[in-house]
Amino acid sequence: MRYVSLDLEMTGNQPERHQIIELAAVVEDTKHPRPLAELPTFRRAVRHSEYIGTAGALALNAGLLQELADAPADQPDVCTAAELLPQLREWLLAQGFKPDKKGCVTVTMAGKNIASFDLLFLRQLPGWGALVRAEPAMLDPAAFYLNWRKDSRLPTMVICKARAKFEDQTVAHQAVADALDVIRLLRPFYELPFYKQVAPDDPASGQE
Repeated sequence: MRYVSLDLEMTGNQPERHQIIELAAVVEDTKHPRPLAELPTFRRAVRHSEYIGTAGALALNAGLLQELADAPADQPDVCTAAELLPQLREWLLAQGFKPDKKGCVTVTMAGKNIASFDLLFLRQLPGWGALVRAEPAMLDPAAFYLNWRKDSRLPTMVICKARAKFEDQTVAHQAVADALDVIRLLRPFYELPFYKQVAPDDPASGQE
């Protein structure tokens, strides 16, 4: 299957008030995994006329905000919020994703907290649901690294990376790097899906 690992950087945590300032999308093909550096990658810094956010989020993204402040008007990887989904749609089409009869491209998306957080911001963008939309079921690596007996909540990205024994267990808070980390966390599970671990004589396997 093909999915899109998507990550956002925002100026705060309130979708109706705060803004997306970076979006990255990386296409992964689970049947034919390629080196991470070779995966098709889309990245845009998102320019706004003014920025509304919390002190913590703005400080965390200080480098990105400086990039936006310095970027010339025609820099190709910088766009406005209104341009973001049209450009993402064109890129998805170039990667072989097919539009429906109304022209909308629907993809399976992956990301840490994507369904409960990032999607709320995506829905605020002009063209969401008409140009691009997500399949209802999404991939979150937290479910794959959950300790069902000990955890009281889904693990954070840092905990997922620690349990995966990544050498670098920090979170970059850079959209491309974080999107690639999601793929790295999911890849160990391509070859051994859970249903393959069920014994043939187990009623839950569906075999007689």
